[in-house]
Amino acid sequence: MRTAIYPGSFDPLTNGHLDVIQRAAKLFDRVVVAVANNAAKSPLFSTDERVGLLAASLASHGLPGVSVDHFDGLLVDYVAKQGGCAVVRGLRAVSDFEFEFQLALMNRKLNESVETIFLMPKDTYSFLSSRLVKEIARLGGDVSAFVPAPVREALAARLKTAAPNFPS
Repeated sequence: MRTAIYPGSFDPLTNGHLDVIQRAAKLFDRVVVAVANNAAKSPLFSTDERVGLLAASLASHGLPGVSVDHFDGLLVDYVAKQGGCAVVRGLRAVSDFEFEFQLALMNRKLNESVETIFLMPKDTYSFLSSRLVKEIARLGGDVSAFVPAPVREALAARLKTAAPNFPS
């Protein structure tokens, strides 16, 4: 069984992340979406909340073999613990490449048996980032086109803004 790990902060999960998860699910038997517990990032949502939002958002997509987990520490150690052979990373634009390339090379240095696979989301999501979604939500903007319904509702509740009543 070929297992890939898709790590990230997912604070919050976006439709671009979902697109990468769906693409990875076509390539691997098992995909673990792994929420990184990185206190240095000062996330809006706790690790448990992000895991819950991912699980709720993935529930309606019918992706067998996709699961959600969280991890602390080195990614390559987590990949080995899960029996993984690859790390999946999303690339939105050329500006993402330099940082992701450095991470991939460092992970290879730490564990040569772990490959890094770069996947691009649909072009309609190439501009999308969690940071931008949070900023739009903080300012009361409609994020329904950018995030799944459970995330939209959680953002509205956390930021005390009105959740637009748009179809999910």
